[in-house]
Amino acid sequence: MHGPADLHTHSSVSDGTETPTQLMRAAGAAGLGTIALTDHDSTAGWAEAAVESRRQGITLLPGMELSTRYEWRSVHLLAYLIDPLNGDLLQETAKIRESRLRRAEGIVARIGGDYPLSWADVLAQTREGATVGRPHIADALVALGIVADRGEAFDGILHPRTGYYAPHYAPDPLTAVKLVRAAGGVPVIAHPVPSGRDRMLPEPYFRELADAGLFGLEIEHRENTEEGKVVVRRIASELGLVATGSSDYHGTGKPNRLGENTTDIDVVRRIVAEATGSAPVLPD
Repeated sequence: MHGPADLHTHSSVSDGTETPTQLMRAAGAAGLGTIALTDHDSTAGWAEAAVESRRQGITLLPGMELSTRYEWRSVHLLAYLIDPLNGDLLQETAKIRESRLRRAEGIVARIGGDYPLSWADVLAQTREGATVGRPHIADALVALGIVADRGEAFDGILHPRTGYYAPHYAPDPLTAVKLVRAAGGVPVIAHPVPSGRDRMLPEPYFRELADAGLFGLEIEHRENTEEGKVVVRRIASELGLVATGSSDYHGTGKPNRLGENTTDIDVVRRIVAEATGSAPVLPD
């Protein structure tokens, strides 16, 4: 196991633009030594990624980015090395994906009242078994020439202020941390301070999460504000949480580049040592 280590990436199983195989090849080309595949609420890309990661000589940490919600805040929890067959986690992620699907259908129906967009257009932007979400709607809008790229879609038509948006079901972060630990996984909060202190979880809640088994905070991430990083570094130090760094790579779906932020390899070893749900995929 060696670095550089990028512990937050997405494939076309969720909202990335590259298949798991293509993602592993891109990781090899980027000079990564360790990578985590963390598709939204799904482990469906693990097997394919494992085959190519071995070919590329890269260590793969199978994972997932679990959707959670605290009050009005959307909070994402990275779950490393979970048991993919854990019944409680499977039930919860199936519920989230079903809600995502129903939400996406409703959004498309509302947008379709004002723009020439259909559900078939959105499905054309997904691969079989993918977790359908707003990025796929954005891709359909791009394909139809309604917007130039995902960024314009999210800043405009898909922005909550337009009235097309709707939330989807997600458990609270405390429940999610307990689910991940019960499934033998290691939980880390993704991009905890994207903009403005009001979007950060209340400080006392971090202690509850730590007491429930939260392992760390993804501090080095391009969406975290510099002011916010100072705050969460202090919180991590006070609570004994580990700091990680990652790219949140989505292929061409976001400007984020593989390896632009990385995690110390000693932290990766700690994650592996704590996990009981599954094991890293080591290169041949």
